[in-house]
Amino acid sequence: MSNQQSHGGGIIFITFLVALLLAVLPMPGWSQFARPEWLVMVVVYWILALPERIGVGWAWCAGLMLDVMQGTLLGQNALGMVVVAYIMINLHRRMRMFPLLQQSFFVFVVVGLYQMIGLWVKSATGQTVPDFTFLVPTVVSAVLWPWLFVILRDVRRRYRIR
Repeated sequence: MSNQQSHGGGIIFITFLVALLLAVLPMPGWSQFARPEWLVMVVVYWILALPERIGVGWAWCAGLMLDVMQGTLLGQNALGMVVVAYIMINLHRRMRMFPLLQQSFFVFVVVGLYQMIGLWVKSATGQTVPDFTFLVPTVVSAVLWPWLFVILRDVRRRYRIR
């Protein structure tokens, strides 16, 4: 066996691809409004785990890919992802010390900010603004955060991503 550690760039990329696929995966009509923000949560996790490797550039590229896959205004999701990445890079040391429930609240705030940026872009471009149901994915993302955190942490440990 070799003594080299795996850098895991491919595994990180795969987690981003899975999050992109989950973001556009068809859902039943009754649950469409409650789709969690998978890509935002994956960006938050990887910046929390590896802030020296994953940053604003990864978030911007992921946001552009989401824009292309969802057919939204080019740069709408990228802008939100960049803001989330910037906040996470500045606060990652503090957030690492929080227990998972407090991290869930922080994810609620960050995903809510991401949703508000998307709402702002929609209203600035003259699109119809939804009612407060646009915040439901924020709550769902916060509830799912502990499980996603544990799954991605196990993936990072299993493949020795450093």
